[in-house]
Amino acid sequence: MHMHRRQFLRGGAVILGGTLMGLTTAELVSGAGGESFDGSPDGRFPNIVLRGHDGRDYRFYDDLIRDKIVMINFFFTGCGDICPLSTQHLVEAQGMLGDRVGRNIFMYSITLNPELDTEPVIKDYMETYGVGLGWLFLRASKNDTEMLRRSLGFVDPNPELDADLETHIGIVKFGNDAIGRWGACPSFADAEEIVAGVRTLDPVKRVGA
Repeated sequence: MHMHRRQFLRGGAVILGGTLMGLTTAELVSGAGGESFDGSPDGRFPNIVLRGHDGRDYRFYDDLIRDKIVMINFFFTGCGDICPLSTQHLVEAQGMLGDRVGRNIFMYSITLNPELDTEPVIKDYMETYGVGLGWLFLRASKNDTEMLRRSLGFVDPNPELDADLETHIGIVKFGNDAIGRWGACPSFADAEEIVAGVRTLDPVKRVGA
């Protein structure tokens, strides 16, 4: 499979305990001169199968990423710290982006606890937080979820924190596969900051403006 070369942030970002220390969204978005990196060890996105809350199966790269502008975060419905605030801010960001979500911007939330987060449980979670149309919540097998999490770089350098779901990395990764541009910001950042990061992916069309 032919894959685009992608630019991803590398410039000194330190991710600790779910926090990106000392960097703004603008600083986290790579420019044309950045290092080529798509978040996976072999330079490719894993093409695992995930099940959406809509009951459909999706291949991660072929169906969800290829040639799209995307926002990706990990969550689980029993999360008591990071996820509630992150989900609230992402709901606000979805409102700011309007009907572009699901049309030319795609939001994906992937559960870290697929054994407990069944489709009914996820749908209840979405209803509780007022998630709108066009935002897809996904689950895969436990092993595939772990592989995807690591390949996308949602990994804490502290092994103990990394193994604890309650201290999972709280970031949103956003990218434009068509132009190979990727960045990230804290998922608990203000909605305005999250949307500003997404807009940098298409400076000509000003996504979401």
